[in-house]
Amino acid sequence: MTRLALLATGGTIATRATAAGRAVAADAAALLGTVTASEGVEVTTVDVAGRLSFAAGLDDLAALARTVREVADGHDGVVVTHGTDTLEETAALLALTHDRRTPVTITGAQRPFDDPAPDGPTNLAAALRWAAHGRPGVTVTFAGEVLPAVGVRKVHTAALAAFAAPGRGPLASVDAGGVREHAIAPDASLGDPPATLPRVDVVAQYVGADAHALDAAAAAGARGVVVAGIGAGNATPAVVGSARALLDRGVPVAVASRTGAGPVEGLYAGGGAELARAGALFAGDLSPWQARLLLAVALAAAPDDPVGAARSWMARVGVA
Repeated sequence: MTRLALLATGGTIATRATAAGRAVAADAAALLGTVTASEGVEVTTVDVAGRLSFAAGLDDLAALARTVREVADGHDGVVVTHGTDTLEETAALLALTHDRRTPVTITGAQRPFDDPAPDGPTNLAAALRWAAHGRPGVTVTFAGEVLPAVGVRKVHTAALAAFAAPGRGPLASVDAGGVREHAIAPDASLGDPPATLPRVDVVAQYVGADAHALDAAAAAGARGVVVAGIGAGNATPAVVGSARALLDRGVPVAVASRTGAGPVEGLYAGGGAELARAGALFAGDLSPWQARLLLAVALAAAPDDPVGAARSWMARVGVA
């Protein structure tokens, strides 16, 4: 008998229409009731939260990571239902803090629980089938595909195939006919689930951006900052100057791209090259939102050298 745990956190997959808008109304047992478990699979339901994912905070993500670790110890696999808005961030945190011994996969839906043609049941059935397949590590199961947690992005606001992992996935496809694996994601663990996560802010770049947002983040107590850079990892001269000042003070600065795919590099004088010389962490092809979680976990796990820990993790995981 394969023992799986279904952890429900809310999200569109669990919502019904109300006068105020969609609201979470279905618990883990109700979600499980929409699918038929495979023969030889026993599913335990756990209600972790009943919120829309845009309302979650860092403490909620840290608590979920601890719960997943605890539940995984007593089961052969874990499925987490989650809102799609911040699913890629939760996936990154779970991957960074999972011990990899147990399969953990996250799924959700683009259509609500009470939709005439919901996609939640199909996604959940595929996630349960994938978790029972037994491949260790953290993944995202959505629209018939299994994607690596590291590198996954929400790429469409409304389409049923809402997620992709540019350059990294899919790892497998799952349907009523079974599981077909194409690749195996590397171990992405960096540390144990923290009691709390340090504040790390993301600062977007755009034409004419000044240093106000970066300076405000530092003044508000951010322990690290991610610059969502232009193109291959550039920033305006004002932001480059402010980032250099933060680095000189020992505040880690990571650089990602706002583009949506591809790596960042320190190529251009006065922009990315200047940030690289100053010691900024170039976050490969991670989205700014996943780079934020990487830096936060690195700060918690290796406070004396978070950038070194993050660089070692990137080399091991193959973040380009």
